[in-house]
Amino acid sequence: MISHVLVVDQGTTSTRAILFDRNTVPVAIEQREFPQHYPHPGWVEHDPEDLWTTTLAALRGVLQKSGLSAREIAALGIANQRETVLVWDRADGRPIHNAIVWQDRRTAEDCARLVREGVEDEVAPRTGLLIDPYFSATKIAWLLETIPGARARAERGELAFGTVDTFLLWRLTGGRVHATDETNASRTMLFNIHDGVWDEDLLRLFRIPRALLPDVRGSGDDFGATAAGLLGSEVPIRALVGDQQAGLIGQACFSPGLTKATYGTGAFLLLNTGGAAPRSRHRLLTTIAYQWDGERTYALEGAIFAAGASVQWLRDQLGIIAAASEVDALAAASDPEQAVYLIPGFVGLGAPHWRSDVAATLAGLTRGTTRKEIVRAVLESVGYQTHDLIAAMRADAAEAGFTTEAMALRVDGGMSASDWTMQFLADTLAMPVDRPASPETTSLGAAFVAGWRAGLYPGPAEFARAWRCERRFLPAMDEARRAQNLAGWHHTLARALHRPR
Repeated sequence: MISHVLVVDQGTTSTRAILFDRNTVPVAIEQREFPQHYPHPGWVEHDPEDLWTTTLAALRGVLQKSGLSAREIAALGIANQRETVLVWDRADGRPIHNAIVWQDRRTAEDCARLVREGVEDEVAPRTGLLIDPYFSATKIAWLLETIPGARARAERGELAFGTVDTFLLWRLTGGRVHATDETNASRTMLFNIHDGVWDEDLLRLFRIPRALLPDVRGSGDDFGATAAGLLGSEVPIRALVGDQQAGLIGQACFSPGLTKATYGTGAFLLLNTGGAAPRSRHRLLTTIAYQWDGERTYALEGAIFAAGASVQWLRDQLGIIAAASEVDALAAASDPEQAVYLIPGFVGLGAPHWRSDVAATLAGLTRGTTRKEIVRAVLESVGYQTHDLIAAMRADAAEAGFTTEAMALRVDGGMSASDWTMQFLADTLAMPVDRPASPETTSLGAAFVAGWRAGLYPGPAEFARAWRCERRFLPAMDEARRAQNLAGWHHTLARALHRPR
């Protein structure tokens, strides 16, 4: 009996496969971690074969763990890290270089030059994006310029570009399908989010051949099927969704004004703006939230480059914690009189600053500072950065004609499990923070789209009615303390912004 949906949740540090039953409940999970590569300061790469082998192993592993066969799977959906760039040979599927990860800053000088030349005024209205190494376009251009013969081969149609969803789709279908969806295309800095097409003027600007690019489809379109030999039998692929948009869907944020924040390696806030694509005046991004049945929904987005990554820094580089599970107790035991602040510019700062040249700063240290206060500063930095994004979103939303003042923030991702961090977030935002009953919101979003399009699940309205809150965190900090905290944060931030690396 066809009764389940299978999801690939391909993230920055691991790949997971999750099985959902006909009630959208996750019943089995298989995870495979893979290494990160840092060939130069500011460069971040993945071995493409690691992305593929962990995906295939996770898919096979979760089926084996569940005892199900591929014949019992209604559809497969993919949620993926966005903006990461891969280019491969169409003939044999072999990548020409490691994947260049969304965190990579190697094209920072190219982006700065384009901004000085005034190019952003041409890019932003078409793509909703600001010029930054975060996005795919300058990464693709770097590959074409750097790898011998790559540009000529791309112009002859011998090479294929894709974000991670496209690369995995190519491999899963045995090279039969070269496609992406609008949520991922909208993050490349090459896609016109109003017309829904690759923008010819931007392709010329970045010198990227059209023959390199995948077809663009809706988030819940038909993306072919897995090659029969991979999982035992073919499985229809019915959803591709960028991970942050998948999180928005998984949180059932289908109405304008609803907002979610995902706290993973980075942190990403999306505010549903419906059919309107407002141009942010506060250096946020306008992106495609999802597109199905010919209707496109947009969102305002703010990106924080270091959230969980800062906790990993505490563990892996500083060695002051052994596991992320220690941070709540350490932060709770810290001295509140120690005003320590972390500006987590490990790979620069994202929205609303977009400064790739800003280094990380740890300020306010005294002889009395211990690891407890440093851990607390790391967790607090997530709340402060979120505060600045919410303030920008509220201003943009008000100009677009709707308000978010009375709404709660729906949270997910690994750091949302930290009660201390979520309470500090509610205190700093002075608004409720809702943690959902289902922790698997990113994969759930992809599962919902795939299962709905395959006929196993009902539509968005029914899905939204089923959303449940596991815990609501209410503001409890007095306004004077909140204002003092924010003043210290903004003072430290201003100093860091004027002290480039």
